[in-house]
Amino acid sequence: MRAYHGKIDGKLCLAIMAENPEVKLYDLDFAQWVAATVAQLQAREFDCLDLPNLIEEIDSLDNRDKRELQSQLQVLLSHLLKRVYVASANDFRVWGLTIREQRRELQLLLAQSPSLKSYFLDIFAKCWQDALEEVSSDYPGFDLPHICPFPTDTDAILSQRFWED
Repeated sequence: MRAYHGKIDGKLCLAIMAENPEVKLYDLDFAQWVAATVAQLQAREFDCLDLPNLIEEIDSLDNRDKRELQSQLQVLLSHLLKRVYVASANDFRVWGLTIREQRRELQLLLAQSPSLKSYFLDIFAKCWQDALEEVSSDYPGFDLPHICPFPTDTDAILSQRFWED
């Protein structure tokens, strides 16, 4: 990963790299490295690309989306669980707003990367367990289901108002 996180100008980067050939722009100034990489790609200067770091960054994009999907699904499930099983009318509106926001974010993410639907299904059980543990800890006096009552179908979990059934 990037070793240097301070502010540095282009001339100083060039000077540092000239004195230390093992130091790469990626390590000195990430934003400048991105701009240079984009320019190299646009100019089709493929031999100049910093491939190891470019590969690392592209791979991290996929991991970022997966972490985001997992986090949003866990929050959605915990708020669905609270909304359906925790009798706290004062909180219903807030939980409903969070449910709506998480659904919107998940829909956007899945529309942008439809292949993540299979990952959604892969992590659903883990997200359910995490949500159940969180809500059980936060609301110990309520009888919560140990088996997920919500469908794993993405369309259903992202649209149905389970508290109205």
